[in-house]
Amino acid sequence: MFLTLNHQKLEVFSASKEFVFECYRLSKSLPDSEKFSMISQIRRAALSVHLNIAEGASRRSEQERKRYYEIARGSIIEIDAALDIANGLSYLKKINLNPLGEKMIRCFKLLCGMI
Repeated sequence: MFLTLNHQKLEVFSASKEFVFECYRLSKSLPDSEKFSMISQIRRAALSVHLNIAEGASRRSEQERKRYYEIARGSIIEIDAALDIANGLSYLKKINLNPLGEKMIRCFKLLCGMI
C-alpha cells in the first residue's frame, strides 16, 4: 500500500487480491453459526495466499521464493476443501460459485507455473 515493490507487478499478486475479495464476499453468505470456524478459516487462508505471494517475491533465493509460493498454493487447496464441506452441508446452494472458482483456478495455475 505504501511501498512500491516488485511483487505488486506480478500477475499472480493481482489475481490473488481478487481471489481474497471473492472469498470474503462468499464467506458473508455462510451461516452466522460458522463465524468462528469456517468463515474465519476461509478468510485466513485466502489472506494467506496473498500475503505469502508478497513475502515470497521478496526472498532472494529461488528455493525460498518457491517455498512461499507452495504455502500459498496449499492455502488455495485448503479453501477448496473447506468449500467442499460447505457444499456438503448445503451452505452454498443459492450461491453462484463461478466467479470464485475462476479466480481460484487462475491463482492455482499461476502459482504452479511459478513453482
